[in-house]
This record gives sequence, structure tokens and C-alpha cells, in this order.
Amino acid sequence: LLLEKKQKKKTLQIKAKIKKDGSLRDKNIRDENVLIKSTQGNQCGCKKCFSKDDKLLMSCFNPSIEPFLSVNTKLSENVFQWWKRIQYERRDFSYYKATVAKLFTMFPSIPDLGKPSPGKCRTCAVVGNSVNLKGSGYGPLIDHHDIIIRMNAGPTKGYEKDVGTRTTHHVMYPESAVDLDNSTHLVVFAFKIQDLEWSTKALTTGFYVKKVTPKIKANKDLVMVVNPAFMKYVHEVWMKRRGTYPSTGFMTLVLALHVCDEVDVFGFGADSNRNWSHYFEVLKNKKYGTGPHSGTNEYRVLKQLANEKTVKLYKGS
Repeated sequence: LLLEKKQKKKTLQIKAKIKKDGSLRDKNIRDENVLIKSTQGNQCGCKKCFSKDDKLLMSCFNPSIEPFLSVNTKLSENVFQWWKRIQYERRDFSYYKATVAKLFTMFPSIPDLGKPSPGKCRTCAVVGNSVNLKGSGYGPLIDHHDIIIRMNAGPTKGYEKDVGTRTTHHVMYPESAVDLDNSTHLVVFAFKIQDLEWSTKALTTGFYVKKVTPKIKANKDLVMVVNPAFMKYVHEVWMKRRGTYPSTGFMTLVLALHVCDEVDVFGFGADSNRNWSHYFEVLKNKKYGTGPHSGTNEYRVLKQLANEKTVKLYKGS
């Protein structure tokens, strides 16, 4: 009982340092022993705790969608035709199916989603790469989540105070790939058949084509490949077909809603000058945008999720 009281006191202390908008009052949070439960009042055990107030979630969420490919996934040709238009894939459905079959000769036939603890919500931090993480001091908060999802080239070394040190899942595609340690899940977003081919060869012999990281270090037993049907679902249901296709960051956010009980979001959004820049880079192009993605609409959806308390949005410095 005494231990519980001490833990509750520490939790209240660190929560008192967080403003209502998700920014920190005190940017020098260093207590490595504080356990954070980010969504206030959400005592939902290990089941997702939806309510009538989560209007956007309730209107968009489809629990029957498989977020990841498995050996049992039956992709329809209709979904394939949508997916192949993303980056003008020329090869046919048969070639796609043969390529996917090869994936599961090397990777787990069923993706490892882990087992939630009985009576405890699975807390997840989705960590984007926005420059608003600079000087935020969010590192300890991020590190206290059960699942910590980072994406693309976003580093932790040298930025630990603001972005944390732990990573359980790292989202990437071939053009943004980096080495991972042996305990981190590699989550592959494949936008074309070549990306699927890269997924196996980059971990073995190497895959040498232009603009692609040819070889990376990662644990092949922890590889997960995002289902094209999930990507289509995010584009059509969540984004109402805005943009050519959703960004990796936004799809990762929706992915987290499918595998987590509580979702906290860090490092999303443009800077104060409306530039979409990264915390680890010096912005050279002042008009740096979001390419084929509808960044403004994605952020609007994120803010609605935050306003309805479906997720907690930390806006940074």
C-alpha cells in the first residue's frame, strides 16, 4: 500500500508538469522511475475502452481489418489494384502473391503482436519526427510506454532528452531504412512490389537499386509487413480519399489505435512557420511540404482524435 501511494504521488507530480495542451511546464523531467498512465480515467483493463464521446473513432474504426500481412491473408484483387497505383506498379497480381509467399519463408507466418497484461491497458507512444520535439523534454514520458513506435530515419542518439531511448517498433520503407537492434520490431510499409523484395534481401544478400538503403541490420523474427488492405482502409475511411495516399506517420497512428489500448502522440505537425521539418535536420528548403500526402487534413483528424480524448497529443516546444 505504501508503495502504491508513493507511485501515485510521483505520477501526480509528473502530470502536474504537463499543460492541458500537452506541452511541458518543466522541461527537466528526469525521474526514470515514474510510471505514466497517459489517458486520464481510462480504466479499461486489457480491452479497448471506447465511448460514445469517441465519435470519429466510432465512425471510422473497423476491427475486422488486419493491420499486418500473415501467411493467411487473402488480399483481394480490388485492393491490389488500388495499391499498385500508389507508385505505378507494373507487375501483376500473380507476381505480387508469389512475392508475398516468399516473405513467409523467412519472416514469421503470423505477426508478433505480443500479449497484453491481464487487467492492464497496453500504452503506446507514437513518435513522429517533427521539429516540435526539439527542446520538449518528452524523453522520460516516451520511455515509460509499453510500446514505443518510431518511424523512418528518426534517431534517438543525441536527442535522448527530447525523444527518449527505447524503441519497440520501428516503421520504415526502403528509402528511409536504418539499422535496428535485435529486440526491435521492423515494421515495413511496402508501397510497391520492389519494397516487398527489399524486405527479405536487405536482411541477407543486399538489394542494390537507386535511392534504397541496400542492407540493414534487423531481427528477421521480429519483422512485420503492413497489409495493403489496411493502407487502403486508412486512405478511404479515415482520410476520405484526400491526398494520393496517407503518410507513414498517419497510417502508424491508425495502426496504433488497432493494437493499443491507450495512444499518446509525439512529434506530429508543422513548425511555427508551417514548415514540415524534422527535429534531427537543419531545414534547408523553407517550403518543405508533405509531398503526395494531405498533411493539413491528417493533422486535423489527429486534433479531432485528441479533442475527443481518443488519443493524447503532445505538441512539444
